Formats: sequence, C-alpha cells, structure tokens
Amino acid sequence: MRPQALFPYFAEVTALSGVGPRLAGLIRRLAGPRIVDLLWVLPREIIDRRYRPAVAAAEPGRVATLRVHVTLHQPPLSARYPYRVACRDTTGALTLIFFKGDRKYLEQALPQDSVRIVSGRVEHYNGAAQMAHPDFILPEDRLAELPDVEAVYPLTAGLTPKVLRKAVQAAVNRVRPLPEWLEPGLKHRMGWPGWAEAVRAAHRPENAAALEPGAPPRARLAYDELLANQLALALIRARARRRAGRQRQGDGSLRARVREGLPYQLTEWQEQALGEILKDMAAPARMLRLLQGDVGSGKTIVALLAMLNAVESGGQAALMAPTEILARQHAAVIAPLAGRAGVRTVILTGRDKGTERRRALEDIASGAAGLVVGTHALFQEDVVFRDLALAVVDEQHRFGVRQRLGLAGKSRDADLLVMTATPIPRTLMMSAYGDLDVSRLAGKPPGRLPVRTLVVDIARLEEVLEGVGREMAGGARIYWICPLVEESDTLDFTAAMERHAALARRFGEDRVALLHGRMKPAEKDAAMARFASGDAVILVATTVVEVGMDVPEATLMLVEQAERFGLAQLHQLRGRIGRGDRPSTCILLRSSFPGETARARLETLRATDDGFEIAEKDLALRGAGEVLGTRQSGLPEFRLADLTAHAELMQMASTDAAGILESDPGLTGPRGQALRLLLYLFERDAAVETLQAG
Repeated sequence: MRPQALFPYFAEVTALSGVGPRLAGLIRRLAGPRIVDLLWVLPREIIDRRYRPAVAAAEPGRVATLRVHVTLHQPPLSARYPYRVACRDTTGALTLIFFKGDRKYLEQALPQDSVRIVSGRVEHYNGAAQMAHPDFILPEDRLAELPDVEAVYPLTAGLTPKVLRKAVQAAVNRVRPLPEWLEPGLKHRMGWPGWAEAVRAAHRPENAAALEPGAPPRARLAYDELLANQLALALIRARARRRAGRQRQGDGSLRARVREGLPYQLTEWQEQALGEILKDMAAPARMLRLLQGDVGSGKTIVALLAMLNAVESGGQAALMAPTEILARQHAAVIAPLAGRAGVRTVILTGRDKGTERRRALEDIASGAAGLVVGTHALFQEDVVFRDLALAVVDEQHRFGVRQRLGLAGKSRDADLLVMTATPIPRTLMMSAYGDLDVSRLAGKPPGRLPVRTLVVDIARLEEVLEGVGREMAGGARIYWICPLVEESDTLDFTAAMERHAALARRFGEDRVALLHGRMKPAEKDAAMARFASGDAVILVATTVVEVGMDVPEATLMLVEQAERFGLAQLHQLRGRIGRGDRPSTCILLRSSFPGETARARLETLRATDDGFEIAEKDLALRGAGEVLGTRQSGLPEFRLADLTAHAELMQMASTDAAGILESDPGLTGPRGQALRLLLYLFERDAAVETLQAG
C-alpha cells in the first residue's frame, strides 16, 4: 500500500486545475498519467526575459522585453500577407508581425496609442527592427506577470509550451517536504538541497548553469532515482539469497565426455568463468550470476558445462532465450554435445503444440529431459520440472528483473545464470544488473578470424553490388541487413521486402532468402534453413539476425543505412560473420551526408572489434536510453539520471545501498522508513513487497 504522504503525487493529472481529459491525454503521451510524472519532466532550456534594452539597442536574434507605444494597426490587404502593428519608443521603431492575425483580438491586446510590454525574439529586416508573434503582450500594470526566466520543456504534438508550463507549475505547487532519506553527511558534503526544494529549483532555473546535470538540484534528484534503483536491486538480491539454495557439485563425468569431443580447448577466460560458476553452485546459497561476453566469446559452451554439472548432481537445467530463432540455435548446438554424454535435450517454444508439446512436458516433468531449451514458453503454468537445479537466461538485457527471477521460480532453490553478448558499460551494468555477481569473458576462442570493416557511401551501391556478385561467384554466403526505420516494424518490414525484391531481380529469386519479424515461425525456419544449407546465398533480413544466427560459411555482411543503428547493435550484427575459417568483411553502407555523431560511431566500429570499448563509446555518444535498444525492456528507464553524466553518482548509490542493507536490512529505522517512501516515489514497489514478504 503506497504511503499516504505520496497520495498527492500519484493522483491523476486531471486533479490539477485546468487539466481536462484532452490535455491529460497529451500529458500522458509525453510524461505519464500522474502528477509525479509531470514532476520528472525537467526543463531542457530557458528563455531569459531579463534583457530589457531600448528598441534601437535591441540585438537581433536575441529575446528582448521592450516597453513600446502602439502607433498604428496595418491589417493586410490579402490573407497572403501578415498583420502588422507599428510601435516605437523614444529611440526607434519596432513592427510586430502576426501571420494569420485575428484583427479583433489584436485591437484588444494592442489598442492604438496605448503603452505595452512585449517580449519575444527581435530580428532586423531591411534594417528595421521587428518581432514576430511576441510571446507576451501585457499592459504596464501587469508587468509582474512576466517571468524573468522561463523554463522550456520537451513537447509532444498538440501540447503548447504555455499550457504544459502551467500544468507543470501546478504540479510543482503541490510539492511538500518529505522525511529526508539521504545520509546527512552526504547531503552536506555535496551541497544538495532537500527533496522538495530540489524539485522546485529544478523547475525554476535561474540561468543556463542550472540546467547542467551537475547543478545541485538536478544532481540531488538524479541521485534519489539512482539510490531507489540500487536499493531495490539490493533488496531483491538479498531476498533471493535468503532463499536456501542447494549445494550442487557433480562428479565431472558428463562434462569430461563433452570436453573430449570438443575440437578445441577452452580459453583461460572460459575456464575462469566456469570455475566461478561451479564454485557458486557448490555453495549453500543460491547462485545469482551474470556471464558477460563479447560476440563469439564462447558463452554457450560455458553455460552447457554448468548445466551438465546440474545434471551430474541429480537435477535438471533450463536455458531460456528471448526469440525462437535463438532458442532453436542454442538447441542445435547443445543437443548433439549433451547427447554425446547421454543427456537428453528437449526444446519448448510457443509454436510447439499438440502431441509434440505434450511429450516435451512429460519429459520435463519426469526428468527424462536433463536439459530444456526454450523461450518465454518455459514460464507457463503447465511447465513443471522434476528438479530444476539451474536456470540459464540468455540475452539478459531483453528481460527485466522480475522475468529473470520468474524462470528460477520454477524451483524452490534453482541457481540462476544469466548471459549477455551485449558488452555493457559499467554504469549500465550496475543499473540493470546490480542484483548479480559478474563473470566476464574477454577475447575470442582460438581460430576466430578478425572481421575487416569498411564504411562505404551509399552512392557507391552499384559498385558494391558488383562486388557482391564476385563474392557469390567465389562461394561466399552473404547477410544483407536492412535499415532500422524510425523504430517502426511496418517500415522495417517494407524496407526488407523492397531490398529482397531488388536483389532477387538481379541475382535470381532462388538465390535470395528473406527473414523479418512478421513472418510465421515456419517461414522463418525455412528461410534460415535455405541460407544455412547454401540453397540461398544471400539472406536479406531486419535485425532479427542480431542474435542467434550461426552460419560459419557466411563471410560478407552489408548493413544498409548503418548510421541509423547504435554501435552496440552494429557490433552484434557484425558478430554473425567471421565464424568460419575464411576471411570475412562487414560493409557499413552510410548516407552521403551523415551527421558528426553518426560518422564518429561508424569510425569507432571500423577501428576496433573490442565490444567493451565500443559499448563505452556508444554510451558517450548516445546516452543510456538507447545503448541497449529502445525496444528492449531489461534496462530500467531513468527519468532524472543520465548514466553518462551521473556515472559517479551511480557508484555512490551502489555503495550507499549496500551500507543501508548492512545496517538496517528491514528498513525499519528512521532513515529506513524514509527510504521506503523513496522506493514508492520511484515506483520500485516490488522491492517494498520483497521487504514485506520477508
């Protein structure tokens, strides 16, 4: 139950004066449905109206507040021309310009021979000063209504600056002090205001410096949000660890049989990660570990050996992937290796129906299936394990905390191993995975050849196509990745269809396969099978191939409009090639006039294949919100914190959260009670439920 002190903030925005259903709908689209959502929309710039020169001294291009005498109205002779109002002061003339101006309104607002205060941007046209559509027109006796400094907020279609500003100020006027949840020494040392004061100051910036992430009010609010996140993760982790685990220590027999059949030795990094995992599994507490490795670093074999340890100790292991393509890819790798050790693997996805599904469920329930690979379908109620000892979740950034704990919830004491091939910068790691221990795989298994990366202007497309023809003649298999269009599945799909048609006309219908997110599972499988077998030489695809495709014969990848993609995503895509024994090339096709940031991104990718270096650069160039992809759900959405600018605050919040739980694990003391308010304020309710559930 949310504390009563927060009720005013979680009321619907319609509780604010002047906010009706239509305006509430626009605010919901921009920020959210409640008053607290408005508080978290901070100004992005300011308009300073304190510049009050005489008309002749007003600098062009600058917002000025002027006292003028209205001399003449000049209505237009035709609708094609603007309405003009001539004004002046003792130093010179100023013309006010109104396109499609309403004569009646303007004659009321600017009566002839009256004195008015006008505020807006001054421009010079043919040497004469003018102001188009002043932001404010006021009689002298209402000058106090003119704000010295005006906050400018992000907008959405249909929402005007003035209306939004009024709604935000109404929300800010509701703010009252709350019990202090910050440690007094920290607050004093950082020079931060109290929470209510910080909210008010953040919405009433006095100058440009007040908009900086390091400005005390903004830094304070960012820290509050980061602390709520880190404390929530720490509470969830503490509860998961309190649930008794089981010591799982196999005899190594199954693992030995798999290792004997591998055509390579595990790398030093793989051995180290596997050692950390096995040590956790042998301990009485439940394992909660993240296995982080770059594209092609060999995570799957490490996970398989951990899963076989679970089977050796009498239990079962399950691996969950975010897509059917990836789940089936894992099953194709794992099943033959596990089979060599006499362990049966079953696959369970949403498309498995009827007898096939019933048989799989029976094998899982009886324990005949030692290993289970699947998608979200593994969460379903009718999936019952005989004894789930280890849950492995792959491509972890696509699942939230609740989801990753959901699979482990299929057993009272299952260990949890999560994996990601997306190298994640340290601050993002702490924000998304603060509840996990981390093992990291650096480098790549022996035999992996580096991928040559070229950045090519789309104007050279014909030249590129000729090169593709030569590569095909030499036996190459080719990925052609279509552009990411405004986060739109429909437009992504259209782009892929058009490119597929063009390449099929040029190289032959039977040689070009198509793969996109709207295809039925059977159609996807058929397209992948054609490409994997070599029946199709080119696979035209959207980013569904980003993870999971493993075709060692593919040696060429082209990414169209590469500047539309994030660095981490391009790195993931590039990881689909260079998996065989032939040299591979990735061609990034860019527009003829990419922006500076896009150019820097592509140059980074051309210069390095170190995923961790790429991830840090991506964070610096794009910010946290986009690094893992806006369509992916695992990363918490921060409204006030900027993980690039506030990286140091994230570290502080993590340390603070650990100290809090050490001194007051139940959050029962005075500061603990205030911290409960903080968790509710930032909607980390699940963490409070964790406390209440013990």
